[in-house]
Amino acid sequence: MLGARQTYGQPTLWSSDLVHQIAQFADDRLGVRPGGDGDYHAPVRHAVVYSSAGVALTLATLLTLFGVGDDPEKLANWQALILGIVQGATELLPISSSGHLILVPWLFGWDYLEANDAFNQTFDVSLHLGTLVAVGAYFWHDLKGLVAAWLGSVRRRSISTTEERMAWVVVAATIPAGVIGFLLEDFIAEHLGEPWQIAIFLAGFGLLLGWADRRPMTRSMDDLTLKQGVAVGFAQSLALMPGVSRSGITITAGRFLGLDRDSAARFSFLLLLPITFAAVLFKGITDVLLADLPSGMVGPFVVGVLASLGSGLLAIVGLLDYVRRHSYDAFVIYRLIAAAVILLLIATGVRAATF
Repeated sequence: MLGARQTYGQPTLWSSDLVHQIAQFADDRLGVRPGGDGDYHAPVRHAVVYSSAGVALTLATLLTLFGVGDDPEKLANWQALILGIVQGATELLPISSSGHLILVPWLFGWDYLEANDAFNQTFDVSLHLGTLVAVGAYFWHDLKGLVAAWLGSVRRRSISTTEERMAWVVVAATIPAGVIGFLLEDFIAEHLGEPWQIAIFLAGFGLLLGWADRRPMTRSMDDLTLKQGVAVGFAQSLALMPGVSRSGITITAGRFLGLDRDSAARFSFLLLLPITFAAVLFKGITDVLLADLPSGMVGPFVVGVLASLGSGLLAIVGLLDYVRRHSYDAFVIYRLIAAAVILLLIATGVRAATF
């Protein structure tokens, strides 16, 4: 349907422009130079990120308040706003976005997405598009450098620099997760994702993160090998199970390999880009461009993109700043508490074990 194509195309073009605008503003106007850990944590860089996140969240809130494209009988804009904020924060923090996107509707009795798969799939594209733009904008210089290094390596058929090796490590880590996800996504969607299962995965993989974080920090991201990248990629495939957390399991794998906490988080964020880009592209084509856009989708789609973009930017800055001074214990504790609350609600009959 032509309307579906136009609706999806506009957010995608807008999102691509926004990546360039955030990165260029930091470079050209504020003199932020690419490369180096200090650049990403400079006060001026923070000001750009905070203001960009503020603009995105403000626009999402205004669209919600004025009811732009809103259809309360379907997924209301205010629900899309909450889910977008949840997606942006939990996708990047090691606490499971897929788990929380099931648990929030389960907790509040929002059953529209569960009962309307076409709407759910399209809305899922918007949420992941927002976090993809957030990570792409924040790590724009890293992304450009890695892509250029990878293309140069392919052209010469050799790996000559640290950046070229790092680019191949990202590719190596992406392939296992992509293949396994393509083969098993439907099976996992049918058999996993119930609240009681999410609680078990939150607790179990939270404890695994805490154990890994006790390992000594002996290397940085640039020290990773291709074999280690493949190992992280297989670990990343576990995140197909809601409650595991893609960022959580990749950070866990990185810490088991001896990465320092900042490098583990950065590597996790970089791995989000290719796997999420591929998922957004595939689902965007199959669930949006080649399918009829569900009615009442425009408002939630735009609000979801903006909300996940804004909260995603804040989550990146917050996590990188936090782990430079602290362990991941706070996230382990959160996961254990969340799991206990879920199981308590189920045990007392307040909420059903399934959704």
